[in-house]
Amino acid sequence: MNEAVEKHVRVGTSGWSYPKGEGTWNGIFYPAKVRNELELYSKVFNTVEVNSTFYRLIDPRTARDWVKMTPKDFEFSIKVWQKFTHPGMFKRATGAEPDVTQQDYDEFRRGINPIAEECKLACLLVQFSEWFGRTPQNQETVSNILKRFTDYPSAVELRHASWGQYSKETEALLAAWGAGWAFIDMPELKSTIRQELEPQRLMYLRFHGRNRAKWRAHETAEERYDYLYSEEELKPFAERVRRIAATGQAKVLIFFNNHVRGQAPANALMMARQIGVPATATVSEEFVKAFPAIKDAVKKIGVPEERKGKQGALL
Repeated sequence: MNEAVEKHVRVGTSGWSYPKGEGTWNGIFYPAKVRNELELYSKVFNTVEVNSTFYRLIDPRTARDWVKMTPKDFEFSIKVWQKFTHPGMFKRATGAEPDVTQQDYDEFRRGINPIAEECKLACLLVQFSEWFGRTPQNQETVSNILKRFTDYPSAVELRHASWGQYSKETEALLAAWGAGWAFIDMPELKSTIRQELEPQRLMYLRFHGRNRAKWRAHETAEERYDYLYSEEELKPFAERVRRIAATGQAKVLIFFNNHVRGQAPANALMMARQIGVPATATVSEEFVKAFPAIKDAVKKIGVPEERKGKQGALL
């Protein structure tokens, strides 16, 4: 195993708390009854992508709590607020006009600063919708957001095909602000981007699943992410990441967003093993039964004492 791989690659999931609905992690990845998901999550993975910051500003006290309950080497990727990137969605959700002010940027930074101050900020994720095409106005939007956060590492997710059709220009736009271009794996639709996994100083990979049938036609939002990657589907990405990471020239962040029923943590462990990241996690017997392919990706399988399903059963 190349030491550069272990040092420069982090693999985790998009979010850590899925307590409700048919897609819950409780009773699969976590015990059925659990009080502190993040604490347990951070004993399996060393990074996580924070989704809640997309929907609302967070209180600095919340960020400080996250810092305290995770190991020293744990890192957070923070998704920027939807008011900056999805004004229409923001208006529908809040009823307020999406007029962005300096105070909005200041409040967002205030919320995440406790994470940055403790050197636990992996980067910011600036995510745009698949309808956000490459136009002069949208290029200006990207620049205006990135210039506000030049003191943080950042990666930009651009889903519309037009950004890929002008890839050199897109790379130059992001490079002007020191940002990485996030690679995404999702169903291939006419309007969605086609990308090659190329080396960057900050490589950011997001796996949304390939549930093409439910991507746009679904009753609940979680249906579109109901997908489990196979070993064969992950292998080409793992091989490419392993070669790039072995050079020691890139930091690689990989997150799985196919969260339904614990599929994301299962695929994250599978990917980490294929890349060559050492197996250090202890997971529950129930989790391995649900996803047998992770057996070789964990250090230990924990059996709950007297099978009572206590909170510590994961570990």
